[in-house]
This record gives sequence, C-alpha cells and structure tokens, in this order.
Amino acid sequence: MSTKRMRPSGTWEYIIRRKGILPKPLSLTFDTEEEGDAYVKRLEQMLDAGILPEDLVARRSDLVSIDDAIRSYMTEVSLPSSDASLLNALIDRWNGQVLTGVDYQWAGVKSMKRKDVMAPSTIRHYVGALARCFDWVVRSGTPSLATNPLRLLPKRYATYTDEDSAAVRAQDKKPKEGVHRDRRLWVDEEKAVRRILAGEKPEKRQRGPDLNFRPAMEFLFELGIESAMRMREMYTLDVDQVDVGRRTVFLDKTKNGSKRQVPLTTVAIQSFENYMKAVKDGDPEMSGFEFDGGRLFPWRDGCRDRKVLAGVSVRLSGQFGRIFAAAGCGDVTFHDLRHEATSRLYEKTSLSDVQIAKITGHSDTKVLMRYSNLRGSDLAVRLW
Repeated sequence: MSTKRMRPSGTWEYIIRRKGILPKPLSLTFDTEEEGDAYVKRLEQMLDAGILPEDLVARRSDLVSIDDAIRSYMTEVSLPSSDASLLNALIDRWNGQVLTGVDYQWAGVKSMKRKDVMAPSTIRHYVGALARCFDWVVRSGTPSLATNPLRLLPKRYATYTDEDSAAVRAQDKKPKEGVHRDRRLWVDEEKAVRRILAGEKPEKRQRGPDLNFRPAMEFLFELGIESAMRMREMYTLDVDQVDVGRRTVFLDKTKNGSKRQVPLTTVAIQSFENYMKAVKDGDPEMSGFEFDGGRLFPWRDGCRDRKVLAGVSVRLSGQFGRIFAAAGCGDVTFHDLRHEATSRLYEKTSLSDVQIAKITGHSDTKVLMRYSNLRGSDLAVRLW
C-alpha cells in the first residue's frame, strides 16, 4: 500500500511499502498529484505481481534517495563548513527523491531558477557541493548512481535561459543575472579607509563608525589586503600560526578543507608586530582582550561552531561595510579585499597561476582568474 501527502513546497510525496520485495519503504516525489498517482498506480500493479521494476532492482539491497546520500556523505566524510552548510539546506529539498531519478535532464537546477529564483552564483555553489557528494556516492559503489550526471551539465547551466526568465516573470518576479565581482580599491579610497581605521572623523559627518577593538580592525584590514586570505581564515587564527621568521601563516582550517601556508609581505609582518605590541602593552582600545588561549583576534572565544562563526562573519562584514561607507566607498565589501590582494599578486610579482593559487587557496585556476581583476590602465602602461 502507499500513502501520499503534499509537501510545503507544493510537490507530492508518496511512500510505498511492500514486505518481501522492498527492503524498506520507498519514498518518491513528484511535481503534481496527477503524475504521482499515475506512476504509483503502475508501480503498485507490478509490485502486487511480485515484479520489481528494473530501475529499482539495483536498489533491492540499498535503496538510496538523495537525502540518504547526503546524510551518509556528511557522516563519513570530513567536509569544509561551506559544503556542510549547503548540503544541510539541500536535505529537505529533495527528501525521498530517488538517486535513479537524477540524470542529465534532472529538473533540480531548473527548479532553483524557476521556483526559487536563485542567483547563478548561488546555484553553482549548491550544485558544486552536491556534485562532490555524488562523486563520493559513485566511488562508494552504490548501484543507484553509476555515474555523476552533475558532471555532465553544460557550461553556463546556471545562467537563466529565455524560457527560465519567462517562467520567473510569470510569477511577477525578476530573473537573476550573474554578477562578476570586479570592484577594486583605488589609491585614494585605500588611503581614506586607513584614515577611518586610524580613528579620523569622516568628512561631512559628525562621528565615525564604531571601531571597537580598533587595532584589531586595522590589522585585519591590512592582513586582508596583503595576504588574500578569507575573512574567516584570518579571524580564527591563533598566534602560533604566524611564523614571523619564515614570514608565513599556516592555515589548518580553510573553506575547501585543505591546509596551506600563506606567505606574508613585509607590510603584513609590520602590521602584525604593531598589533602584537598594542595588545601586550595594554592599549586601552584593546581593553578586555589578551592572547589568552592563543587567539590572535578578539571576536571568537575558541568556538568553531559553524553557526557561531557565521554570526561573527556577518557582524564583521557589517562593521567593515560601515567603515567603507564612511571612507566614501560604500560599494566595497570586505571580500573585495581578497580580489584586490589577488590582483596585486599578478601585478607586483612574476608568480605563475599555480603559485598564486597555492597562496590564495583556489583549487580551480578558472575561479582564480575571476579574482584577478587587473586594471586596464595598469596594463596599458606596459604596452608600446
């Protein structure tokens, strides 16, 4: 017998049970009730006759749905926090949908555009995390998924087609466009940001932004623009991860899960030493913080819980957003400093793409190229 229910998303979930044929209840999801009724009716007729459909034969010993695969993957594989967060959001989205229903024509990407109206970059993040999960499923030998169909998606799969855009507009919504982030700090803007971080009052304003732990804010800005590290990689650092003699920072926790050493410029080293001196000398602007527990920055208490760190990232991003606004460059984000630092590695050094990727932590040089936003004016002076 089977049961059915409409999920909050509007899809229909069917649970089919057959002792002796199905080792456990089979959950299927359909876009419409009519489609589900028709499929389940045919399936039940075959099951009543003792016949297990061919597409379910491989699942006799191990019936696996997308959410089953995600849970197993997250249990058995050590994941970076970014992937874990994305996959947690996807578990309920495809609850009960069988892996055998995932193929090249799979509608999962289409629904992200037409139903959820996600930005192309967001779609790529979700699909990337799920593709890595499916890679593991394939390697594990689960017969339900012999190959990873997400690896067959065409280029620009996340870009809205005319049909996607029409479907979104029919809901009185606006299709999302891919945004290539290429904002860089101009020299005058960088000087203005440093003046604000030094405690100067912004022009035409009665007061500046809140600069709680100002020396730490100042050092974080310098480290970001000089090292190309991600914000979370920096504010979760311990003091002993910085090796002044070798001019390196050792990162044991990164977004993609790999460890790496980041070389530091002389500017970054000087900023580090100035900050260390401020804390050790009892600078009143760092009141309440010491290098207890080995922490380099004051914004976390040693906890590495993803939700806690996400809250810290949001608060710091907002605080720097106000600093940039006070400096007259309010469209700059803290993450743009990573773009800026990466671009400077191309402009000021002769390092190769592979060497720069080792510094920035990019596993794909195609992604790296999106970060290296070289100014046309700087390139022009190199021409004849």
